[in-house]
Amino acid sequence: MPGDYPLRAGKAVSGGQTDSNEAGRAMKGGGFRDGARQALLLATSALASPLLAVAAHAETRIPGRAVAPVSAVEVMQLAMFVGVMGAALVSAIFLIRERARTASQNVQLRSRIADVNAALQRSEALLNLRDQRLIVWTTENKKAELIGSLPLESGAPDDRSAFLAFGRWLMPRSAAALEHAVAALREQAKAFDLVIETQAGVPLEVHGRKSAAHVLVRFVSLSETLRSQARLKIENQRLSAEYDTMVGLLDALKMPAWLRAADGRLQWVNRAYAEAVEAESAATAVRDAKEFLGGQAREQIAEQHKSRPVFEQTLSTVIEGDRRMFAVTDFAGADGSAGLACDTSAAETIRAEYERTVRSHADTLDQLNTAVAIFDTEEKLRFFNQAFQKLWGLDSGFLLSAPSNTLLLDRLRSEGKIAEQPEWRRWKENLLSAYRAVESQEHWWHLPDRKTIRVVANPQPKGGVTWVFENLTEKMDLESRYQTAVRVQGETLDNLAEGVVVFGPDGRLRLSNPAFVALWGLTVEAVKPNVHVSAIRDLCDQRAANSPWGGFVAAVTGFDDERRDRRGQIELMNGNVLSYAVIHLPNGQVMITFVDVTDTVNVERALKDRNEALEKSDQLKNEFVQHVSYELRSPLTNIIGFTELLSLPSTGPLTAKQSEYVEHVGSSSSVLLTIVNDILDLATVDAGIMQLDISEMNIDRTIAAAAELIADRLDEHRIKLEIDAAQAPASFHGDETRIRQILYNLLSNAANYAPEASTIRLTCRRLTDSVEFSVHDDGPGMPPDVLESVFRRFEPRANGGRRRGAGLGLSIVKSFVELHGGSVRIETGKDRGTTVICTFPDKPSGIPDTPAGIRDAAE
Repeated sequence: MPGDYPLRAGKAVSGGQTDSNEAGRAMKGGGFRDGARQALLLATSALASPLLAVAAHAETRIPGRAVAPVSAVEVMQLAMFVGVMGAALVSAIFLIRERARTASQNVQLRSRIADVNAALQRSEALLNLRDQRLIVWTTENKKAELIGSLPLESGAPDDRSAFLAFGRWLMPRSAAALEHAVAALREQAKAFDLVIETQAGVPLEVHGRKSAAHVLVRFVSLSETLRSQARLKIENQRLSAEYDTMVGLLDALKMPAWLRAADGRLQWVNRAYAEAVEAESAATAVRDAKEFLGGQAREQIAEQHKSRPVFEQTLSTVIEGDRRMFAVTDFAGADGSAGLACDTSAAETIRAEYERTVRSHADTLDQLNTAVAIFDTEEKLRFFNQAFQKLWGLDSGFLLSAPSNTLLLDRLRSEGKIAEQPEWRRWKENLLSAYRAVESQEHWWHLPDRKTIRVVANPQPKGGVTWVFENLTEKMDLESRYQTAVRVQGETLDNLAEGVVVFGPDGRLRLSNPAFVALWGLTVEAVKPNVHVSAIRDLCDQRAANSPWGGFVAAVTGFDDERRDRRGQIELMNGNVLSYAVIHLPNGQVMITFVDVTDTVNVERALKDRNEALEKSDQLKNEFVQHVSYELRSPLTNIIGFTELLSLPSTGPLTAKQSEYVEHVGSSSSVLLTIVNDILDLATVDAGIMQLDISEMNIDRTIAAAAELIADRLDEHRIKLEIDAAQAPASFHGDETRIRQILYNLLSNAANYAPEASTIRLTCRRLTDSVEFSVHDDGPGMPPDVLESVFRRFEPRANGGRRRGAGLGLSIVKSFVELHGGSVRIETGKDRGTTVICTFPDKPSGIPDTPAGIRDAAE
């Protein structure tokens, strides 16, 4: 049937497809081991499929019938199919050839992969040995990969993170060096070879390399021999690093340092050494052998090295023209020596200054009246001043033994010098808490002897406490007395008749009393405190014609440059006279006082008037005495002359009565002339015109002349004159005439009071710088009332004397002695007689010095 052809053809095609799939499965299942055979089967199957389809189509025709001609479409289909099949056949042949070549290459690759796997297994086996470990970084992966392991005794951890933390299992120096080397390797591709040391003391070799795609760090465990070498290398590295560090430190020091060979030559010096010897560099200093110390110092160091290796001493040398002190330390080893010099000049200066400061501080504290004691951190007494010892009355031996603060308090308590406390231990602990405090503490002690002590505990910055004991007993007493004095002063000022006003430095009124208000006629409201001085001046200027308040304002406000006190008087318009005083007080204030001296001024005026009258009267008296004396001297001279003329035999004989009268007239005239001369001398002294004729006088001659003048009176009453001049000098400077007159008056006064047949003693002796004359009589002595007025003029008193004179003898003696610069005194008493002592200076003022040789010759 014609309709069956497509179905059969379809089946054939379907069957062809099945065979093709099976061939494919067969090729797939065979793994394409034979590529050519598989390709051929595929092409044959593809070519046979259309032929089978045509044959199937022919079989579907009815038997016996003629074959129908093939259609054009079928021919075209067949042609197209044949063309495609041809191309497929050509492709299959090309594929067969390529498959063969590929299979050959695969065989070669499999062989190479097998070789690589074997090499990898060998490398992994080598790397997995416990003698090395690798750290690998790839360029794509930043995370490190670890391969291999290290021996357990090396102390290297197996854990990846712990191993990469080098500081945990390597020595610090090795860890720092390794991390620095790895960083340089990864960043700068610097290869390295190191020997490191683990914390277990095991040395390891580390090699770092970098390729195009990997960074490798290899840790290798060493054999015992290599370990010894590695340890030596590590030790060498350590010593080299330490040497570089020490040399760098010494070179950076500001202290000169040096190294010497065994023969003493310089091998190395630092920069400070080169600067000290003024060399351009350290190498120049070594090359030129410039020495820092002098030859004597170097010899001293070498000499001491013979007995011990270390030399330590302070030596001096000259640096930049200045001599400085250096603490030199020099160590001598087997192959040389090394030295270091520290400049102690500043330290010595500071130490000396510190010692001076400490001494000054101690001296200053010793001068204080406040007791001070310093305890150290161990509560031991280290310093105390004299006020502290005096306050507590403790012996210096106990204080110098550095007692503890607790022991000191216990001793003060046992001796009853501080008050007993109810809870002594708690009170003491509270007091000693100052050693643990930061701020100062203050306590008040009331001692059994009624003293009040303010105790200040001041903690020191470096430990210890400074205790200050301030005795406030006197201060509190002074404050109490001051308050009392202020109250008393206020009451006193308010009740003074003297006006007082005080202004401050700002010119404001500080205080005033009622007397000031009354004297100036002011009101209380006008002189309230803080009123300015200018306001008071305006009020007071109205009450005085020539008011001094302008000067007061200048003094108070400071416009008066000279802060000097002033005094004066002012007369008010009401007739009152006030005496004022401007007094500058130490605190810058000014006090002005006013006293009503109206009555005093009036009395003074009256006294001045009376004094002027008295002076005129005294002047008239002196003039009268001088005039009368001169007027009396002339007739007395005539009377004495004619009396002596009448007593001469050549004048004519006189009866006994006439001779007696003439003698009485002569003696009376002589006495009167003496009185007139005395009055004239006193008047001359009072007038200040008496001039002494000072010269070197002979004492024996002067005494003899005075004794001759009084001899007749002494003979008249059988009185003896005893002269003692054994201790007297041969001469001294004085007015011989006046001294003779003094001695005559003394002898005359003694003859007047000496008993009959008694003895008068005239004594002269040298004192240290004066000459003393004394006249003694055994008379009744002078009563006190007579002794008080004995030198007054014109007051004669008989007092048991034979003659009553004018009372001028001792007055003249006193005047003449005082003119010589001497003095007169009287020693008398009942039944002791009277001694008048006159002392003359060896040389009155105004007399030139006598050469020693002349004075000795005169004596």
